[in-house]
Amino acid sequence: MHWSEEWDRVRAKRRPSPESVGIQKRTVTGLVGKGTGFEPGTFGTMAAARASLGRIRPESSILFLCDMQEKLRDRVLYFPQIVSMAARMLKAARLLDVPVLLTEQYPQGLGPTVPELGAQGIRAISKTCFSMVPPLQQELDRRPQLRSVLLCGIETQGCILHTALDLLDRGLQVHVAVDACSSRSEMNRLVALDRMRQSGVFLSTSEVLILQLVKDAAHPQFKEVCTPEESPRAPGAGVTGGCEPPDIGAENYVLVLCKSSKCS
Repeated sequence: MHWSEEWDRVRAKRRPSPESVGIQKRTVTGLVGKGTGFEPGTFGTMAAARASLGRIRPESSILFLCDMQEKLRDRVLYFPQIVSMAARMLKAARLLDVPVLLTEQYPQGLGPTVPELGAQGIRAISKTCFSMVPPLQQELDRRPQLRSVLLCGIETQGCILHTALDLLDRGLQVHVAVDACSSRSEMNRLVALDRMRQSGVFLSTSEVLILQLVKDAAHPQFKEVCTPEESPRAPGAGVTGGCEPPDIGAENYVLVLCKSSKCS
Protein backbone atom coordinates (compact mmCIF):
# COMPACT_ATOMS: atom_id res chain seq x y z
CA MET A 1 0.00 0.00 0.00
CA HIS A 2 1.31 3.44 -0.93
CA TRP A 3 2.12 5.69 2.04
CA SER A 4 -0.46 8.30 0.93
CA GLU A 5 -3.23 5.69 0.97
CA GLU A 6 -2.18 4.60 4.46
CA TRP A 7 -2.26 8.21 5.65
CA ASP A 8 -5.76 8.73 4.22
CA ARG A 9 -6.92 5.62 6.08
CA VAL A 10 -5.49 6.90 9.40
CA ARG A 11 -7.08 10.33 8.93
CA ALA A 12 -10.44 8.73 8.19
CA LYS A 13 -10.27 6.82 11.48
CA ARG A 14 -9.50 10.01 13.42
CA ARG A 15 -12.31 12.01 11.84
CA PRO A 16 -15.22 12.40 14.32
CA SER A 17 -18.50 10.76 13.45
CA PRO A 18 -21.58 12.92 12.68
CA GLU A 19 -23.14 11.68 15.93
CA SER A 20 -20.21 12.90 18.08
CA VAL A 21 -20.18 16.27 16.29
CA GLY A 22 -23.87 16.61 17.04
CA ILE A 23 -23.28 15.90 20.73
CA GLN A 24 -20.46 18.46 20.83
CA LYS A 25 -22.64 21.06 19.10
CA ARG A 26 -25.49 20.58 21.54
CA THR A 27 -23.12 20.77 24.52
CA VAL A 28 -21.45 23.99 23.38
CA THR A 29 -24.74 25.63 22.38
CA GLY A 30 -26.27 24.82 25.73
CA LEU A 31 -23.26 26.18 27.60
CA VAL A 32 -22.85 29.40 25.66
CA GLY A 33 -26.51 30.30 25.35
CA LYS A 34 -28.65 31.87 22.67
CA GLY A 35 -27.40 34.75 20.62
CA THR A 36 -23.75 34.76 21.67
CA GLY A 37 -22.34 34.02 18.22
CA PHE A 38 -20.00 31.25 19.37
CA GLU A 39 -19.54 28.36 16.94
CA PRO A 40 -19.42 24.75 18.14
CA GLY A 41 -15.99 23.15 18.34
CA THR A 42 -12.81 23.64 20.30
CA PHE A 43 -12.70 27.43 20.06
CA GLY A 44 -16.41 27.65 20.86
CA THR A 45 -15.88 25.59 24.00
CA MET A 46 -12.99 27.81 25.13
CA ALA A 47 -15.00 30.97 24.44
CA ALA A 48 -17.94 29.53 26.36
CA ALA A 49 -15.74 28.81 29.37
CA ARG A 50 -14.41 32.38 29.31
CA ALA A 51 -17.92 33.82 29.03
CA SER A 52 -19.10 31.80 32.02
CA LEU A 53 -16.45 33.48 34.22
CA GLY A 54 -18.29 36.78 34.04
CA ARG A 55 -15.24 38.98 33.66
CA ILE A 56 -15.91 42.66 33.05
CA ARG A 57 -13.78 45.31 31.35
CA PRO A 58 -14.36 49.07 31.17
CA GLU A 59 -14.12 49.18 27.38
CA SER A 60 -16.91 46.61 26.90
CA SER A 61 -19.19 47.48 29.84
CA ILE A 62 -21.99 49.94 30.53
CA LEU A 63 -23.73 51.03 33.74
CA PHE A 64 -27.54 51.10 33.93
CA LEU A 65 -29.11 53.25 36.68
CA CYS A 66 -32.77 52.39 37.07
CA ASP A 67 -35.52 54.63 38.47
CA MET A 68 -34.10 56.01 41.73
CA GLN A 69 -36.75 58.71 42.07
CA GLU A 70 -38.12 61.08 44.72
CA LYS A 71 -41.56 59.52 45.27
CA LEU A 72 -39.97 56.12 45.93
CA ARG A 73 -37.74 57.49 48.68
CA ASP A 74 -40.13 56.57 51.53
CA ARG A 75 -41.51 53.42 49.93
CA VAL A 76 -38.47 51.34 49.07
CA LEU A 77 -36.46 49.44 51.68
CA TYR A 78 -32.86 50.59 52.24
CA PHE A 79 -33.37 53.55 49.90
CA PRO A 80 -30.48 55.70 51.27
CA GLN A 81 -28.09 52.74 51.18
CA ILE A 82 -29.14 51.71 47.68
CA VAL A 83 -28.64 55.21 46.30
CA SER A 84 -25.30 55.53 48.10
CA MET A 85 -23.97 52.31 46.53
CA ALA A 86 -25.32 53.29 43.11
CA ALA A 87 -23.65 56.70 43.46
CA ARG A 88 -20.38 54.92 44.15
CA MET A 89 -20.84 52.84 41.00
CA LEU A 90 -21.55 56.03 39.04
CA LYS A 91 -18.40 57.70 40.38
CA ALA A 92 -16.31 54.68 39.39
CA ALA A 93 -17.90 54.55 35.94
CA ARG A 94 -17.04 58.20 35.31
CA LEU A 95 -13.44 57.77 36.43
CA LEU A 96 -12.97 54.63 34.33
CA ASP A 97 -14.78 55.94 31.23
CA VAL A 98 -17.61 53.41 31.47
CA PRO A 99 -20.75 54.75 29.72
CA VAL A 100 -23.81 55.37 31.89
CA LEU A 101 -27.52 55.26 31.02
CA LEU A 102 -30.25 56.51 33.37
CA THR A 103 -34.01 55.98 33.32
CA GLU A 104 -37.02 57.35 35.21
CA GLN A 105 -40.27 55.44 35.55
CA TYR A 106 -43.25 57.71 34.80
CA PRO A 107 -41.58 60.85 36.21
CA GLN A 108 -44.84 62.82 36.11
CA GLY A 109 -46.05 60.63 38.97
CA LEU A 110 -42.85 59.39 40.65
CA GLY A 111 -40.80 62.56 40.36
CA PRO A 112 -37.23 63.13 39.19
CA THR A 113 -34.07 61.21 40.04
CA VAL A 114 -32.90 61.95 43.59
CA PRO A 115 -30.02 64.48 43.68
CA GLU A 116 -27.82 62.40 46.02
CA LEU A 117 -27.27 59.89 43.23
CA GLY A 118 -25.03 62.51 41.64
CA ALA A 119 -26.40 61.96 38.16
CA GLN A 120 -26.67 65.63 37.27
CA GLY A 121 -25.58 66.08 33.69
CA ILE A 122 -26.85 62.65 32.59
CA ARG A 123 -29.99 62.80 30.48
CA ALA A 124 -32.74 60.72 32.08
CA ILE A 125 -34.81 58.62 29.68
CA SER A 126 -38.50 58.50 30.64
CA LYS A 127 -40.34 55.19 30.40
CA THR A 128 -43.53 53.42 31.39
CA CYS A 129 -42.50 49.85 30.56
CA PHE A 130 -40.74 47.93 33.30
CA SER A 131 -37.69 47.05 31.23
CA MET A 132 -35.03 49.66 30.50
CA VAL A 133 -34.18 47.97 27.22
CA PRO A 134 -36.96 49.24 24.86
CA PRO A 135 -36.32 52.97 25.53
CA LEU A 136 -32.55 52.41 25.40
CA GLN A 137 -32.64 50.21 22.29
CA GLN A 138 -30.84 52.71 20.04
CA GLU A 139 -28.12 53.32 22.63
CA LEU A 140 -27.45 49.57 22.81
CA ASP A 141 -27.51 49.09 19.04
CA ARG A 142 -24.76 51.65 18.46
CA ARG A 143 -22.37 49.91 20.88
CA PRO A 144 -21.30 46.72 19.06
CA GLN A 145 -18.36 46.27 21.48
CA LEU A 146 -20.73 45.96 24.46
CA ARG A 147 -20.49 42.68 26.38
CA SER A 148 -21.49 43.42 29.99
CA VAL A 149 -24.20 45.50 31.66
CA LEU A 150 -23.84 46.56 35.31
CA LEU A 151 -27.29 47.08 36.78
CA CYS A 152 -28.40 49.14 39.81
CA GLY A 153 -31.72 50.56 40.95
CA ILE A 154 -35.31 49.74 41.85
CA GLU A 155 -37.47 47.83 42.04
CA THR A 156 -35.74 44.46 42.01
CA GLN A 157 -38.83 42.37 41.18
CA GLY A 158 -40.01 44.87 38.56
CA CYS A 159 -37.75 47.00 36.41
CA ILE A 160 -34.48 45.31 37.44
CA LEU A 161 -35.75 41.78 36.71
CA HIS A 162 -37.39 42.73 33.40
CA THR A 163 -34.30 44.65 32.28
CA ALA A 164 -31.99 41.77 33.18
CA LEU A 165 -34.05 39.23 31.22
CA ASP A 166 -34.22 41.46 28.15
CA LEU A 167 -30.47 42.02 28.24
CA LEU A 168 -29.82 38.28 28.55
CA ASP A 169 -32.09 37.75 25.56
CA ARG A 170 -29.79 40.04 23.56
CA GLY A 171 -26.82 37.82 24.45
CA LEU A 172 -25.30 40.26 26.95
CA GLN A 173 -23.84 39.41 30.34
CA VAL A 174 -25.75 41.03 33.20
CA HIS A 175 -24.15 41.89 36.56
CA VAL A 176 -26.58 43.04 39.25
CA ALA A 177 -25.12 44.90 42.23
CA VAL A 178 -27.30 43.42 44.98
CA ASP A 179 -26.30 46.16 47.44
CA ALA A 180 -27.57 48.75 44.95
CA CYS A 181 -30.99 47.18 44.24
CA SER A 182 -34.08 47.03 46.43
CA SER A 183 -37.86 46.78 46.59
CA ARG A 184 -40.76 47.76 48.81
CA SER A 185 -40.87 44.15 50.04
CA GLU A 186 -37.86 42.18 51.26
CA MET A 187 -39.44 38.93 50.07
CA ASN A 188 -39.93 40.30 46.56
CA ARG A 189 -36.35 41.56 46.56
CA LEU A 190 -34.85 38.22 47.55
CA VAL A 191 -37.09 36.10 45.31
CA ALA A 192 -36.33 38.36 42.33
CA LEU A 193 -32.57 38.09 42.95
CA ASP A 194 -32.86 34.30 43.05
CA ARG A 195 -35.01 34.35 39.91
CA MET A 196 -32.32 36.32 38.07
CA ARG A 197 -29.58 33.97 39.28
CA GLN A 198 -31.57 31.03 37.86
CA SER A 199 -31.68 32.79 34.49
CA GLY A 200 -27.93 33.38 34.32
CA VAL A 201 -27.47 36.81 35.87
CA PHE A 202 -24.27 37.37 37.85
CA LEU A 203 -25.17 38.59 41.36
CA SER A 204 -22.44 40.76 42.78
CA THR A 205 -21.83 43.85 44.93
CA SER A 206 -20.70 47.33 44.06
CA GLU A 207 -17.30 46.62 45.68
CA VAL A 208 -16.77 43.43 43.69
CA LEU A 209 -17.74 45.07 40.40
CA ILE A 210 -15.52 48.11 40.95
CA LEU A 211 -12.51 45.96 41.83
CA GLN A 212 -13.13 43.87 38.71
CA LEU A 213 -13.10 47.02 36.59
CA VAL A 214 -9.94 48.41 38.20
CA LYS A 215 -8.09 45.04 38.31
CA ASP A 216 -4.86 46.40 39.81
CA ALA A 217 -4.03 48.45 42.92
CA ALA A 218 -1.40 50.17 40.76
CA HIS A 219 -4.17 51.61 38.54
CA PRO A 220 -3.81 55.43 38.50
CA GLN A 221 -7.47 55.83 39.56
CA PHE A 222 -7.41 53.12 42.22
CA LYS A 223 -7.45 55.26 45.35
CA GLU A 224 -10.15 57.59 44.08
CA VAL A 225 -12.35 54.77 42.81
CA CYS A 226 -11.97 52.33 45.68
CA THR A 227 -12.18 54.63 48.71
CA PRO A 228 -15.89 55.30 49.27
CA GLU A 229 -17.28 58.19 51.27
CA GLU A 230 -18.76 57.13 54.59
CA SER A 231 -22.32 55.93 53.96
CA PRO A 232 -25.08 53.81 55.53
CA ARG A 233 -24.38 50.11 55.34
CA ALA A 234 -26.06 48.46 52.39
CA PRO A 235 -28.47 45.53 52.80
CA GLY A 236 -27.04 42.04 52.95
CA ALA A 237 -29.59 39.90 54.80
CA GLY A 238 -30.65 36.90 52.77
CA VAL A 239 -28.17 37.49 49.96
CA THR A 240 -25.36 35.96 52.01
CA GLY A 241 -27.60 33.51 53.81
CA GLY A 242 -27.94 35.77 56.84
CA CYS A 243 -24.23 35.47 57.70
CA GLU A 244 -22.20 38.61 57.02
CA PRO A 245 -18.39 38.63 57.01
CA PRO A 246 -16.63 40.94 59.47
CA ASP A 247 -16.42 44.53 58.28
CA ILE A 248 -12.81 45.72 58.48
CA GLY A 249 -13.76 49.05 56.96
CA ALA A 250 -13.30 50.23 53.39
CA GLU A 251 -10.38 52.53 54.24
CA ASN A 252 -8.45 49.70 55.94
CA TYR A 253 -9.15 47.41 52.98
CA VAL A 254 -7.84 49.95 50.51
CA LEU A 255 -4.80 50.54 52.74
CA VAL A 256 -4.00 46.82 52.68
CA LEU A 257 -4.23 46.72 48.89
CA CYS A 258 -2.12 49.85 48.52
CA LYS A 259 0.61 48.48 50.77
CA SER A 260 0.68 45.23 48.81
CA SER A 261 1.28 47.15 45.56
CA LYS A 262 3.46 49.91 47.10
CA CYS A 263 1.20 52.68 45.80
CA SER A 264 1.83 56.15 47.20
